[in-house]
Amino acid sequence: MHIDVLVEEPSTKEALQHLLPRLLPTGATARILTFQGKHDLLSKLPGRMRAYAHCLGADDRVVVLIDEDRRDCHDLKLHLEHIAHQAGLTTASRPDEQGRFQVLNRIVVEELEAWFFGDVPAIRTAYPRVSATLAHKAKYRDPDAITGGTWENLERVLLRAGYFKGGLNKLEAARAISLHMQPAQNRSRSFQNFVLGLQRLH
Repeated sequence: MHIDVLVEEPSTKEALQHLLPRLLPTGATARILTFQGKHDLLSKLPGRMRAYAHCLGADDRVVVLIDEDRRDCHDLKLHLEHIAHQAGLTTASRPDEQGRFQVLNRIVVEELEAWFFGDVPAIRTAYPRVSATLAHKAKYRDPDAITGGTWENLERVLLRAGYFKGGLNKLEAARAISLHMQPAQNRSRSFQNFVLGLQRLH
């Protein structure tokens, strides 16, 4: 099986490069394609899906992973599903008669950094000066419900611990934290939905 994963920014690609080998079915290969932000991905997605409809092999799959970014999650998911269906592709929510599908659409609630807050031990392994009580603070108990922007929150946490004094380097943080993440222990619901979707690929 080969899987193309479409993401909106380099930091997501960086994290997935470390996570996918632990999440994909045995023997599967993956290629991560990065776009220039959400608008670029969404604007090019219809054409990309039409192209996939003509070239996907029986063992090829496509995963679209996009940040919620304070948009209505349900509407965004419906939009992604509509694009795939218009191209004639089956999706996880509308598979074929055998339960097989070609496209898996998943939303990161609200941004990639929420997945990092879902695994505070990984943050602390990468950045040991981060407070040991971080995971117990009410603001961070539900990673998908963090207000004020998850990357901004991660930047503040790391700044307080003495890291990234010139501002958060999202690519560097994604690399450092994802290396230590334990998927089964992640408290982000959107991350676990992503994992479950990958497990359904067959």
